[in-house]
Amino acid sequence: MWNNARILLGVCGGIACYKAITLASLLTKQGALVDVIMTESAKQFVTPLTFQSITRRAVYSDAFDERNPSVVQHIHLADEADLILIAPATANVIGKYANGIADDLLTTTLLACRAPIMISPAMNGHMLAHPSVQDNLQKLASRGVCILDPASGMLACGYEGKGRLPEPEQVADALWEFWQQQQAVERLPDWTGMRVWITAGGTREPIDPVRYIGNSSSGKMGFALAEAARARGAQVTLIAGNVSLATPEGVLRVDCETAAEMHQLVMMNLSKMDVLIKSAAVADYRPLEQANQKIKKNSDSLTITLVKNPDILFEVGQQSDELRPFLVGFAAETENLVEHAKSKLLRKNCDVLIANQVTISGAGFGSDQNQVIAFAKDGSEKSFGLTAKKKLAGELLDWMFPFIGSKGGGLK
Repeated sequence: MWNNARILLGVCGGIACYKAITLASLLTKQGALVDVIMTESAKQFVTPLTFQSITRRAVYSDAFDERNPSVVQHIHLADEADLILIAPATANVIGKYANGIADDLLTTTLLACRAPIMISPAMNGHMLAHPSVQDNLQKLASRGVCILDPASGMLACGYEGKGRLPEPEQVADALWEFWQQQQAVERLPDWTGMRVWITAGGTREPIDPVRYIGNSSSGKMGFALAEAARARGAQVTLIAGNVSLATPEGVLRVDCETAAEMHQLVMMNLSKMDVLIKSAAVADYRPLEQANQKIKKNSDSLTITLVKNPDILFEVGQQSDELRPFLVGFAAETENLVEHAKSKLLRKNCDVLIANQVTISGAGFGSDQNQVIAFAKDGSEKSFGLTAKKKLAGELLDWMFPFIGSKGGGLK
């Protein structure tokens, strides 16, 4: 079923090496071309000849054994691989890879490779749980490396617990699923070259040094959109308000606090945008005056005069075609969602308006899920049922992709 896909199997020095033999055999029988790189430690458990006999292909281990003078071995192996699997992956190699250390053939190849990578950790349970190992695994996962969860059971050291390499059939199935996901990503609309700016989170409007007017926006939807746009090849800049989320890999982040600050960041950078997605929940009003000191509780009531904040979405929508990017607005509604959304789409001169009913249980502010209806200027609309925000972000981008550049904005 692999149809001659080139799989580079990295085998590290752990007792689970014996399972890697069966795994290499299984992948070969399924139609993959399996190239094996063994660490020196792995050769203490299994001989290279074993893998060579199973895969009927050369086995590599020495970074200085340049067999073909026309290529550099580790670069050639990296370029040829469609997919890399490290199984078993030891704490040593995980740590090296996570921290950019390249001192043998496997680690130099990993750093040179642009293909999708899956690693299957296998080690003593205490080692696996060590903060250093967990930090390294999280670091790799944040870079897009797929981490296969270790199995539980009796370990070679005599302990029982989590840390076993899953059975070869399970690893092969997981690798196939990962491969299919990667193929799906490659079929996504190509946003390469598009400069996409996204606002996310809520703004805070200070009352005094310790109090502010704000809202419940978590920024999850905007961050999911940034991650999805980056995955499709866009150059993504994220203007983040009151958000405590990790920045998606490959995304440039600029933080701000108030609506005025966000307004300034957007307006001064319009010429750098092809697409602007305004998902931030910007405060409509701010206190007329901000107290320099904490306001004391001296009376039973407190009156604060509020004034309007700049309407960022409206101002961008009124720009000339030369300055105006393809404009995507968001509307959080509590009633008459369709009516209010369509009105906002026209009033703010958006190309696309995405509306959600924040009163729906399990959706909206702070939730990992959302349910929205998307409206386009040409009258098109589509409902998206309750789904995870990360999945929804990709679906929204794919839906709006055909509209970009066709009406009122687009690539400059």
